[in-house]
Amino acid sequence: MRILVQRVTHAKVTVDDTIVGQIDKGVLLLVGVGKQDTQAEADWLANKISGLRIFEDADGATNLSLMDVEGAALVVSQFTLYADTRKGRRPSFINAALPDQAEPLVTYFADKLAEKGIPIAHGQFGANMKVELLNDGPFTVWLER
Repeated sequence: MRILVQRVTHAKVTVDDTIVGQIDKGVLLLVGVGKQDTQAEADWLANKISGLRIFEDADGATNLSLMDVEGAALVVSQFTLYADTRKGRRPSFINAALPDQAEPLVTYFADKLAEKGIPIAHGQFGANMKVELLNDGPFTVWLER
């Protein structure tokens, strides 16, 4: 699994001009699932993200986690994180999991975050989504397992 973590002051996802997911302070998580991924990767990433110290404390140091700041997570499926652009000009997505594998794993990952007390909002799997965010920092981290 590959996840692009963006610390945000707010973020939302719309589909056909309807908001399907929205958060205030927290993280926007663009989640890509590869063909080889299992629940073990999702468990590891949920643990990592929930405790990742990417929020500032009172002294301005990045010492606080998503759980410490009582932030939320907006989870958006993003198969394009598995784009292979080494050949030609058109990306190949051959390493991305098919929807019947990816969708349950993205849901499982979000559920694992929710079990830790993190409020979760979702994009809409397979839809043409419009994602808006205010990246705080900017602070963006790439995680892969």
